[in-house]
Amino acid sequence: MRKPGSWRSRLIAAAAVLAAGIGGWHWLLSDAAEPPPATAAPAAEPAPTPRVAGSAPAPYSAAGHATREQLLHLWSQRQERAEQVYRAYLEATRYPPTARPIAEHPDQAQPFAPVQEELPVRDAEGRPVPGLRLRSTQDRVFVASAESVRMTLQAFDGSGAVVPLKVRRAAAQTLPDGKALVQLVRSEIAFTDDGAGADDVAGDQIHAGRLTPATQGFAGQAGSIRVLVDFEANGQAGTVGFDVIYAPDQAGRWGGVREALVDGDLQFYLQAEVPVAGRYMASVRVRDASGVPFALLQFNEILPAGSVEFKLALPGLLVHDRQPSFPLQLVDVDAFLLKPDAFPDRVPLPRLPGVVHLSQRYGIDAFSSRQWQSEERDRYLAEYARDVVRAEGEIARLRR
Repeated sequence: MRKPGSWRSRLIAAAAVLAAGIGGWHWLLSDAAEPPPATAAPAAEPAPTPRVAGSAPAPYSAAGHATREQLLHLWSQRQERAEQVYRAYLEATRYPPTARPIAEHPDQAQPFAPVQEELPVRDAEGRPVPGLRLRSTQDRVFVASAESVRMTLQAFDGSGAVVPLKVRRAAAQTLPDGKALVQLVRSEIAFTDDGAGADDVAGDQIHAGRLTPATQGFAGQAGSIRVLVDFEANGQAGTVGFDVIYAPDQAGRWGGVREALVDGDLQFYLQAEVPVAGRYMASVRVRDASGVPFALLQFNEILPAGSVEFKLALPGLLVHDRQPSFPLQLVDVDAFLLKPDAFPDRVPLPRLPGVVHLSQRYGIDAFSSRQWQSEERDRYLAEYARDVVRAEGEIARLRR
C-alpha cells in the first residue's frame, strides 16, 4: 500500500543514484525518447551581482544582503516547483499507460454510443433558418465487411418542440481521399418513419435509414462514403450529410477470453484469429460487479498472422486504489489493425458490445500494491530529483 512520504523516499533514492554518477544528467536528457509531461518553464539562472572594478565582495553589506535574500527567495520558489513536478509525475505514473482509471478517459467510457449532432437547418444559400434545428445521429463511423450504419433525423423548432419532417431523397456516394483514384459509386437509401426497416417507431417524426456498403454497391471500395439527405422541415428545405469510412474486409475474428493472476496483476487474454501481421490496437472497459466502470485497458502491439492473444493487464495497485467488487466485468471491446500512411488508416475487428467476460472472485490480498516501474520512469524521476537537490543545495549555500 502507498505510505505517507513515499515520494520523498523515492526522491532521496533518485538523488543517491545521481550522486553515484550513473552517467550524468546530460545522458539522462539525451536518452529520453519523448519529453516528459509538460511543466512550467524553468526559471532563468540568477544573474551575477554587478561588481565595481577593484572592489571586494561585501556579502554582509546592505546591497549584498538584499541580493542574497532575493536569490534565496528565487531558489526557494524553484525548490517548491521542482518538488511539485516530482510529486505530480510520481503520482501520474503510478499505473502503466495501458491501464488507467476510466475517469481519465470519459470520452471512451461508452465507445458504441451513437454519434449525435444538432445544427440549425440551412436554406438553399446555406443560411441558417431562425428557430429551426435538425438533430442527426449515426451509430458508427467506421464500417467493415458486411456491417451497416444506422442514421436518424429529427427536426425541432425554437422551443424544442418536434416539427414535421419529410425526407425527399437520400443517397450515398463514394468520396475521393485525394491520394488515389476512386470509382464513383452512388446508391439510393430509404429514410422512413413507418416503423419498418431501420425505423423503430412509426409516426414519431424520427426518420431512419441504413447503409450497408457491401450490399449497396460499395463492396471493394475502401474509403469514405457520404450520405446526403434532402429534407423538408416545417416547409423549409434543407440538406444534411453523414460521413462513413468503409473497409471491405475485417481484421480478424474473436475467440474466447481467459484470465490469470500473474505477480499480483490480473491478466486478461482476448483470443483472436488475424489473417494479417501488423500493429493491432484494442480497448476494453472494466466494471465492478455492480456495473460501475473504473478502468480502461488498452493493447498496442505488433502481432503475427494466425491465432493470437490480446493481453490486457489490470494492475493490482489499481484494484487496491479503487476497491471494486468482484466478479469484474470486461465490456465493450473495440479493436483494429492499424494501417499507417494509408486511408482508411485502420481495418476494424468486429465490435464486442456489452459484457464479454466475467472474472473470477479474488480477495484484495491477492493483488500487488506496487507502483508501475519502467526504465523511462526511473530516468525522469532521477532528473526531477536532480532539480530538487540542486535547489536545496543553493538554498543551503545562501544560508551559510
